Amino acid sequence: MAMIEAHDLRKTYRSRSGEVRALDGLSLSVPEATVKALLGPNGAGKTTAVKVLNTLIGPDSGRASVAGVDVLAEPAQVRRVIGASGQYAAVDENLTGRENLEMVGRLYHLGRRRARERAQELVDAFDLSDAGDRPVKGFSGGMRRRIDLACALVNTPPVLFLDEPTTGLDPRSRIGLWDVIADLVRDGTTVLLTTQYLEEADYLADHISVVDHGRVIAEGTADELKAQVGGHRVVLTLVEQADAGLARSVLARRGTGEVRSDASGRTLDVAVEAGPSTLQGVLTELDDAGVRLHDAGMRRPTLDDVFLTLTGREQADDDESEQSA
Repeated sequence: MAMIEAHDLRKTYRSRSGEVRALDGLSLSVPEATVKALLGPNGAGKTTAVKVLNTLIGPDSGRASVAGVDVLAEPAQVRRVIGASGQYAAVDENLTGRENLEMVGRLYHLGRRRARERAQELVDAFDLSDAGDRPVKGFSGGMRRRIDLACALVNTPPVLFLDEPTTGLDPRSRIGLWDVIADLVRDGTTVLLTTQYLEEADYLADHISVVDHGRVIAEGTADELKAQVGGHRVVLTLVEQADAGLARSVLARRGTGEVRSDASGRTLDVAVEAGPSTLQGVLTELDDAGVRLHDAGMRRPTLDDVFLTLTGREQADDDESEQSA
């Protein structure tokens, strides 16, 4: 069963500089108890898609449903079955973690007693026992994200929208939040996640939709998407910049795409099909030519690799400001 479905969603914003097409025919489907990641650069339309699906804004055209409920026809019913956590923790800094959770419970009409019980359940589940009775303004970034996610789960929603939930977190806090999300999915929650981090999608997502300029331009698992830009990249750092021309020609001959270099011209890389054997051949050829290397190795494609190949632009482009998206 598809818990989240969108078909041909379109949305245009008007600004002083003209029209910005935030969604341009975006379609997606998310099966029950899975994680779908919307992966894309800033301005790709990810946040706009999430806002449409969680009823915060309406599309210009297209249709969508959540848990079988039409988003446009029955938005109030949709809100009863979803939880949402945005890019910034939406909590009251002057209240304690527990008080924030109880307040959200009351807003969901759980009743005073049940709201208090649910708050305690979430404090325990999110390992907030030591911080639950302290004001949120004293929380670390990771703790704020935890309490924000806990607030999104007060009503035990079967569908959860997470818009770049780990932006700004340190690596330990990010991994901790990933584990919490993975546990939720194992318990049956369906998650739509937006992210700029390929490693986040790799860790969490059952399926990834790559979004750019308001539409899905590629889909697959993390490994399938990486394979589209080459399973590995061979990376060389030269001792002498003067050897760059020779090294570039070797990589071009043995690689499968454009050879790239850094600003210094001494570090070059290229996508390859057979990583280990290609690296061995490159090293042998350069050694025979007397080219000295500081470093050489293989790496998996990064988010930038995926986007340079699929879109021809860096993932940090800001063509569409998602402050309104």
